[in-house]
Amino acid sequence: MEIIFYHPFFDAGTWSRGLKQRLPQAMIRVWQPGDHAPADYALVRSPPVEMLQGRNDLKGVFALGAGVDDVLNQIKQHPDMLAPHIPLFRLEDTGMVQQMQEYAVYTVLGWFRRFDDYQRQKQQGVWQSLPNYVRQEFTVGVLGAGVLGGGVAESLHQWGFPVRCWSRSPKQLAGITSFHGREQISTFLSGTQVLINLLPHTPDTVGIINRALLNQLNDGAFVLNLARGPHLIESDLLAALEEGKVRAAALDVFNQEPLEAGHPFWAHPRVAITPHNAAVTLPDVAMDYIANAIRLRENGEMPPGRVDIQRGY
Repeated sequence: MEIIFYHPFFDAGTWSRGLKQRLPQAMIRVWQPGDHAPADYALVRSPPVEMLQGRNDLKGVFALGAGVDDVLNQIKQHPDMLAPHIPLFRLEDTGMVQQMQEYAVYTVLGWFRRFDDYQRQKQQGVWQSLPNYVRQEFTVGVLGAGVLGGGVAESLHQWGFPVRCWSRSPKQLAGITSFHGREQISTFLSGTQVLINLLPHTPDTVGIINRALLNQLNDGAFVLNLARGPHLIESDLLAALEEGKVRAAALDVFNQEPLEAGHPFWAHPRVAITPHNAAVTLPDVAMDYIANAIRLRENGEMPPGRVDIQRGY
């Protein structure tokens, strides 16, 4: 069994050794330009077109992240990059759900308990108690009800918040009100106090968090973007913050990364920023999933996490 590996910054040695421990029969090599030798599986992040092009005997390609837009964008530009019969897999969880839950729970509880407001008062030397929010009115709406979105919704439900989710197709999550399709998104937004984005990055979702969408939230709403920068029209969010329609935002992803110096988000007192690290690939957990998926493929089975290339997730 031949496995080729390419990642722009992961330590290839760690992955080669870890995969060899899990798949002793495998021969693992770091792909280099000009390498057209046979391969059964490819592990990739932002792979060069040459790496996959013409490899019609691949049994599977594993994208080393929860998102696969980097690979799909290249396939869109180079349709012959990946033969249609070759399955593309994403890391559905591999430790990312827990990380997203931690980030979302920390952020939502901070807003609910007004810790951001108290931090601003501290900077101003103000000692003053602020009115509490009412939990039953602090409705959290999650855009996206897949593995990550569903996990975040369930974790916040456990804290007693009213939680709702919206997805392209119907989903059922215990204790969570579900909406789906364009015809139900306005109902989903009405009454939402905290909007959390965990949608997949597809042509249909680019720019979905815009002025029209933000205007349908509660006045003084909160926005948390954990998915992809292009989902959000940044100028629309800034305008909503200035007008008070949105009270605060926490952003882990941006249209341009790293966020350019001088961007208004840097200095905005009500925007929290993290450098696209809300959930990172955990090598050991990811390698466990990949090794198990390869065993399933070798036995003629289809592992979980296969990407529908037409839908984009």
